Amino acid sequence: MRKLFLVVFCVLASGSAAMAQNKVNTKWHCPKSPENNLDVGDVADHSYAILQGPCTAIASDSGFAEKTAAFTEFQERWKASYTNHGRFNVTMDNGDKVYYTYQGSAPADIAKPATNTWKILSGTGKQKGVKGSGGCKGTRNADGSSDWECTGTASIGK
Repeated sequence: MRKLFLVVFCVLASGSAAMAQNKVNTKWHCPKSPENNLDVGDVADHSYAILQGPCTAIASDSGFAEKTAAFTEFQERWKASYTNHGRFNVTMDNGDKVYYTYQGSAPADIAKPATNTWKILSGTGKQKGVKGSGGCKGTRNADGSSDWECTGTASIGK
C-alpha cells in the first residue's frame, strides 16, 4: 500500500510541476515599422493595413524571460477606430521561441490607449508545449513607435 501511495504521490507531484504556471509580465518597445495600406473604396476612411516589425523587451519577469519579438499584423481601419489581429513570435533569453496570436482594437487617436488579448500557441526547446493567455495595453507614440505592457499566465504541459 505504501508503494502505491508513493507512486501516486510521485505522479501527482510531477504532473503539478509539468503544469507549473509562470507569470507573464513584459514591457515591450516596438519601433515604427513599415505599413502597407489599402483603401477599401466603399466609404471615406475605410482601409486595410498590413504591418510587420520587431519589438524589444525592456522589462520581463525572470520566470518567463522574454527578450525580442517579431510581429505580423492585419488591421481594418474604420473612421475613428481600428481592429487588428496578428502573430507575435518571441525569442526568450535562452534562445527558445514562443509563438503568440493576438487580436485587439484601438481608437484612431493615438493619444488614447490600445488593447489586445493574446494566446500562446506553441514553443520550442524548454517552452515546447507551452500554453497561456493574457492581454496588453499599449501607448502609441507620435514617432510611430509603440510601448506595450503585457500580462497573463503561461504553463508548460508535457
